[in-house]
Amino acid sequence: MNAGDAGEDRAGSGSGLRERKKRETRTALSWAAIRLTVERGLANVRTEDIAAEAGVSPRTFNNYFSGKAEAVAARQIERGRQIAEELRARPESEPLWEAVTNAVLERFALGLPTDAGKAPDEHWTAGVRVMLGEPALQGEFFKAAGVTKAELTRAVAERTGTDAGREMYPELVAAAVTGAVTVVSERYVAADPPVPFEELLRDAFGQLAAGLPEPRRKKGRGSSA
Repeated sequence: MNAGDAGEDRAGSGSGLRERKKRETRTALSWAAIRLTVERGLANVRTEDIAAEAGVSPRTFNNYFSGKAEAVAARQIERGRQIAEELRARPESEPLWEAVTNAVLERFALGLPTDAGKAPDEHWTAGVRVMLGEPALQGEFFKAAGVTKAELTRAVAERTGTDAGREMYPELVAAAVTGAVTVVSERYVAADPPVPFEELLRDAFGQLAAGLPEPRRKKGRGSSA
C-alpha cells in the first residue's frame, strides 16, 4: 500500500465514522422524542426537552429535524433502512419470507432495550397507543411509510433479481411487509392480554408466505351443516 492509498483509507474511515455518529445521534434524538411523547403526550413535549433527553444542544436537534413530529417518525424511517440492510445481508439460502422475518426481528427494536419474545409493558403500550393516534403525527408517519416501502422494494429486488422499475413483485412484497408490520405493531400495543411481538410477526408473515389463504369460516347460527 502506498502513501496515497493509506491516505484514502484514512479519509474513508473518517467519513464512515462521521456518518455512523450522525446516524447514532439521529436515532438517539428520535428515541428521546418517542419516550417523552409516550410519557407526556406530544403537546407537552418541547424540542428543547428532546435535545436535553438525548444529551445534545437544541441547535443540534435543529440540524437534524424541523420539529418534534418529524423526530418521532424518524425512527420508523431508520428502522426501515436497517431492515433493508439486514435483508441484503441474510444468507442466500434462506427463502425470501424467512429472510424477511429474520431481518425484521433483528432490526425492529432499533436501540430499544426490549425483547421481541416477551409481552410488552402495559404502561408503555398505553402511551404508544395515544401517540399513534396523535393527528399531528399522521402526516409524518405516512411519509415514513413511503420511504420504508421504497427501501424495502430495492432490497427485495436485489435479493430476488427482479427489476423494480419493470416488475411489480418487489414493490408488492415491500408493501405487504410494510402493511404487516403496521398491523402487527397495532395488535402488539392493543393486545389484552399482552402478546409477544415475535409471535404476532411470525404469524403475520407466515400467512403472507402461504399466500394469505382464506380462513375456514365458523358455522354461524342458522347456517346449514
